[in-house]
Amino acid sequence: MARFASGPLSLAYDEIGTRGRPAILVHGFASNRDENWRRLGWYGALERKGIRFAAFDCRGHGESDKPHDPEAYGREAMVGDVFALMDHLGAERADLVGYSMGARIVLAAGLAHPERVPLLVAGGVGGKLFDAAPPGNPMAAAMSAEDPDSISEPLLKSFRQFADEQGQDREALAACTRGLDFRLTREALGGLAVPTLVIAGARDELAGRPDDLAAAIPGARAVTLPGCDHFSAISHGLFKASTIDFLEGVLE
Repeated sequence: MARFASGPLSLAYDEIGTRGRPAILVHGFASNRDENWRRLGWYGALERKGIRFAAFDCRGHGESDKPHDPEAYGREAMVGDVFALMDHLGAERADLVGYSMGARIVLAAGLAHPERVPLLVAGGVGGKLFDAAPPGNPMAAAMSAEDPDSISEPLLKSFRQFADEQGQDREALAACTRGLDFRLTREALGGLAVPTLVIAGARDELAGRPDDLAAAIPGARAVTLPGCDHFSAISHGLFKASTIDFLEGVLE
């Protein structure tokens, strides 16, 4: 396991390959680089195609530092982690691939520094990205609940069970949801000057339709994964194939 510094925090990462422009992989909420990317076949798929890439554990997740202060999880800090890794790798520019929470991070990164992001893949997000956040932060409450059986909303319960299965620090995850502010408007994304691919499952009720999001981004393309929900889309072969084709410039 390798580590890099982002401000006062130490974050864990893997790097595969040393030649060419890298792709940076950013996982979803309550996941980590191993679960989101390695175990589900992304490391092998990218390595077989000769694509240099790095995947890191977001702050509060996996083997990275896990502050319990919500202020540690602001938009500037989490976007800054992406560029801190790029700087650590000596990469002036890198393609960005994110899933769910990671997709929001890479979209925000593309808005912040488009000159450093040649290509961007946003997975597990769609038109519902523009919806208002639910009141009261139910995700933080789900992470902090003493008894997971007390969580009545199925999607929240699924995230809680997933966090428990991964052995995550749930108080850090709760702090993450309290500190995150990745609200992105259609107007803001209308100024995103980075070629973008949006991918989501046809049954992903959390994401909504990927083409609705792609329509807000100039020149963006959308791929819908048949039969997939939010949790099954990440391992789908079409997700991998579309991402690799996009990175290689051959997406039909």
